[in-house]
Amino acid sequence: ADSTAVGGVLLREGLLYLSRNQGIQKAATRTPVGQKLARRFVAGETLDDALTAIRSVNAEGMTATLDELGENVRSYQEAGRTADSYCRALSTMAGEQLDSNLSIKLTQLGLDLGPDIARTLAAKVVSTAQSCSNFVRVDMEGSPYTAITLDIVREIFASTPCVGAVIQSYLYRSQDDVRDLNRLGMRVRLVKGAYLEPATVAFPQKTEVDDNYRHLAEMLLAEGVYPAFATHDEAMISFIRTRAAAMGRSNEEWEFQMLYGVRRDLQRSLVREGYRLRVYIPFGSHWYPYLMRRLAERPGNLLFFLGNVAREARSTPPSG
Repeated sequence: ADSTAVGGVLLREGLLYLSRNQGIQKAATRTPVGQKLARRFVAGETLDDALTAIRSVNAEGMTATLDELGENVRSYQEAGRTADSYCRALSTMAGEQLDSNLSIKLTQLGLDLGPDIARTLAAKVVSTAQSCSNFVRVDMEGSPYTAITLDIVREIFASTPCVGAVIQSYLYRSQDDVRDLNRLGMRVRLVKGAYLEPATVAFPQKTEVDDNYRHLAEMLLAEGVYPAFATHDEAMISFIRTRAAAMGRSNEEWEFQMLYGVRRDLQRSLVREGYRLRVYIPFGSHWYPYLMRRLAERPGNLLFFLGNVAREARSTPPSG
C-alpha cells in the first residue's frame, strides 16, 4: 500500500511538472490525441463552443459556471482584453437567459503586473455581473497568490457582494480563511487543490487533505452562505449529503460542483436525486495546463487519456 501511495504521489508531481513545461505544451497542443482529449474536458476554444455546452447542461437540469482558460498574462493590454471578454460573456449569457455564472482568475487580469491592476479589472467584471443579475467566483491559484487573492475579493465584496471565493483544503491556512469568509457572509467554493505545493504550506498526504476537506465542509454547512462543494469523490459526496441532512440544511441551501466531462454519470444521478449541481465549463485555447492538472487530480482521467492514445495508435497505419 505504501509503494502504491508513493507511486501516486510521484505520478501527480510528474503531471503537475508537465503542466508547466512550455516545450511539452507546444508539442501536446499540436497532436490529434491532445486535441481530442481536450475536447473531453474543455468545451472548445470559443465562447460559442462554451455557450453550446452551457445550453446542454442546463437542459439536463444543471447550472454552470464559465471559465475562460489562461493564466499569468504579461501585459496590461492582455489583461484588459481578458476583462472585456469576461464582460462580453456575462452580457451574452444574460441575453440568452442561460443559467450560468462566471469563474475568473486574477493572474488573467494582471495580478503579476500589480495588485491594483487586477483589483480594478476584477471590480469591472463583478460590476458587470451585478448589472446582469449574475455572480462571479474568483478561482484560487497557487499558494503564492492566496493571500492577495482573498484580500482583493474581500475588498470587492464590501461594495459589490455578487462575488465569491475558492478555498483549497490542502492548505494549512484554510480553516482560518473559511472562518473569516463565513463571518463576512461570502459564498465559498471548497476544493481540494490542484497545484504542486510545498509541505511548509500544504498537507502532504491525501488523507490529511481529505480530513481537512470534511472539517471545512462542516464549517461551511454550519455557518456558510450557500456553500459549494467541488468534488467527484463519491465517499466525500456521501459525507456531505449525510452531514447536510443531519444539520438541517435543505438541498436549496448549498450545491455540488463538478468539472465538465468528469463523472457525467454521477452528475446526472445527483440531479435525479434532487441535489443542485453546477458544472464548471472551461473554454479557450490555453487548455494544456488546465488539462494536465485534471489528469493529476484523478487516475481515472489519466486512464481515459491513455485509452485514447492506444485507440489512435491502433487506427493509424504504419508510415513508409
